[in-house]
Amino acid sequence: MTRRLSGKVALITGGAGGCGLAASERFAAEGAKVGIVDLPRSDGEAVAQRLCDAGHQAIFAPADVSDAGQVEQAVKAVEDAFGAITVLMNHAGILAAVPFLETSEEEWDRVMAVNVKSMFLVSKAVLPGMIAAGGGSIICTSSISGVVGTPMEVLYCTSKGACHMFARALAVEFRDRGIRSNAICPGFIATAHGLREIETLTRHGVDVSEAAIASAQGRLCKPEEVAAAALFLASDDASFVNGAQLFADNGYTAI
Repeated sequence: MTRRLSGKVALITGGAGGCGLAASERFAAEGAKVGIVDLPRSDGEAVAQRLCDAGHQAIFAPADVSDAGQVEQAVKAVEDAFGAITVLMNHAGILAAVPFLETSEEEWDRVMAVNVKSMFLVSKAVLPGMIAAGGGSIICTSSISGVVGTPMEVLYCTSKGACHMFARALAVEFRDRGIRSNAICPGFIATAHGLREIETLTRHGVDVSEAAIASAQGRLCKPEEVAAAALFLASDDASFVNGAQLFADNGYTAI
């Protein structure tokens, strides 16, 4: 590895599984001290221990990222362990695929809380320390669904559209304080989350067959490919990349 994140402290929400796990592993291998924030019932503790056993520096800070008090405790735990957070990956998110007229208010509120409110809570908690440290990088995991509508995913698409603008607005407001903020937008992904999305959409009659995905993006995206794109945005190689949306979708949105 090139140690592109040497000297940096990274906090990754949803960092115990899927693309978040891939980012936790890649960031640690690239020299970052990694704070993994995920639900208490997640594999976060085991992931952090595995990284430490491999010679990296990592801790698990359990939290429901839609709860302000738990977010504050988790951010403090990472800062107490490693110092100011200079890389934040707002990755935590949940899926919603259901016919719009069957969407409940409770489901709407939950998806918005996890996919959108969490970015607000975590970024607000992290930014003071990041600014005091001289700046840093914020990466918000969005999706092709932020710009491409999908049947049965009105709620999910809306939440990811909000992610796009959240990242852009942060970039504008905090650019002069050394903060970069960008969104990363994967296509359909070969993770448990992504495969569950495909299964749910198929059940509702949406064509997300292997042939359809091959036509749209060639194949399923790998978690490691999302982590590699996030690494670029986190690193100093992206020093002049701010307010951008980086699509890891093999041309899905280019067609």
